[in-house]
Amino acid sequence: MKKRFTLQLAAAAVLLAAALPMSAFAQTKLKWAHVYETSEPFHKWSVWAGEEIKKRTNGRYEIQVFPASTLGKESDINQGLQLGTVDIILTGASFAARSYQPLAISYFPFIFRDAEHQLKYANSDVFRDLASGYDKASGNHIVALNYYGARHVTSNKPVAKPDDMKGLKIRVPDAPAYLAFPKALGANPTPIAFAEVYLALQNGTVEAQENPLPTIEAKKFYEVQKNISLTGHIVDSLLTVVSGPLWSKLSDADKKIFTDVMKEAADKTGREIIASEARLVDEFKKKGNNVIAVDKNAFREAVLKNTKPADHGYRQADYDKILAIK
Repeated sequence: MKKRFTLQLAAAAVLLAAALPMSAFAQTKLKWAHVYETSEPFHKWSVWAGEEIKKRTNGRYEIQVFPASTLGKESDINQGLQLGTVDIILTGASFAARSYQPLAISYFPFIFRDAEHQLKYANSDVFRDLASGYDKASGNHIVALNYYGARHVTSNKPVAKPDDMKGLKIRVPDAPAYLAFPKALGANPTPIAFAEVYLALQNGTVEAQENPLPTIEAKKFYEVQKNISLTGHIVDSLLTVVSGPLWSKLSDADKKIFTDVMKEAADKTGREIIASEARLVDEFKKKGNNVIAVDKNAFREAVLKNTKPADHGYRQADYDKILAIK
């Protein structure tokens, strides 16, 4: 009798579990933060990744994505990984490099030929070594590299040649890696948080800024800057980073799911950004902006004449390895 009663209880538990909605098992809620607009691919594919991870883990992880600096500026969300206030972030390597400086070598001007060069770097041994160095130094884990776009200068006055940069008060992100390009050309770089750039351009706090074309569109910088110079001085990227405490709790199977999904999201993001870069030059011209096709080699030579990787604490060996990627 006792055995039959036990079996009945077990059967009832199975039936009850089957009747519960999947959300009842989504007990681990995670925060994913970034500083980009909801209209941008970075947000769209982060949301997709969160939903896909939930699906592939049978609802055990519920991920909420916080866009547009709602959980803080980029420096804040990087710190949040350490403080436990966020679990996953999208961030530039320049900010992650505050934990491990060699990681920011990818921001040295003109190190990448184009988007495809950077995407090959994302799957290279040199990137894996740099990411591993960051993981050890920070305790967090880099899962994927997302193509962000080639950075170009927008300005009040036309910038057509390297000498036009002299004395230019240009906004750059609040991270050391972005200083090499403007400083080498005699500009006056001014760090300003991303969320404050439009107003700074509008009120004349700065005369210029630099970002990829999709960002110039999404943040509407083209409204307050007439000139867009296609310098392409940095081929930028974002890292998908998982906090150390979260990564250490994941099973090997879940680590694979998170990695697979985040890498897929990064690939989808990059391909969408590359496509938008191709169409935006004509769109900005139609809006009445002055789009300037500069001599990139002239800018590259002027920069390399005045600075080298070691001046910024980067390792020449890493620079050489990245240049050699074919």
